[in-house]
Amino acid sequence: MTEAWTAPQVQRADPGLILGERQALEAWLDFHRDTLLLKCAGLTAGQLKERAVPPSRLSLLGLVRHMTEVERWWFRIHAADTDMAFPYDPDQTGQDFEAVEDADAPANIEAFRQEIEHARAAVAGRQLDDVVPSHGHHPEHIRDIRWIYLHMIEEYARHNGHADLIRERIDGVTGD
Repeated sequence: MTEAWTAPQVQRADPGLILGERQALEAWLDFHRDTLLLKCAGLTAGQLKERAVPPSRLSLLGLVRHMTEVERWWFRIHAADTDMAFPYDPDQTGQDFEAVEDADAPANIEAFRQEIEHARAAVAGRQLDDVVPSHGHHPEHIRDIRWIYLHMIEEYARHNGHADLIRERIDGVTGD
């Protein structure tokens, strides 16, 4: 009999207390990325697919899939000005959240980790003041790299709150 796969453990570093602006933005974004993975750590694929409380359809795996696409949208599509499809929801109909029943949880966790590496590479040579074009329905909404970092921190903070509640419902684990 083989052991059931569980999401890997995560070593999360606290952001420093005195950092330069770019270093602080990167540290806080990494903290939030690791927080989402921490909420998944030790859970089986089935547990990651469990939904929150009705009527919510959120699951931890759905949040990971969604944030994979959000990372791609802001860093590779906007900051790097690259045209590419979303891996889980090409038509932007909510499938990143919804289509988790048959999803490959280990592959989705790994894809999230890889997308973070692509995101880092996409902005490695960019300055916070660099203005990037907009993609999507509002081409007039240009923004700078700083805005993307701040928006990503906000996006993770919101969804990590969802992840806290989902994890507590699954096995009672709480904490930040």
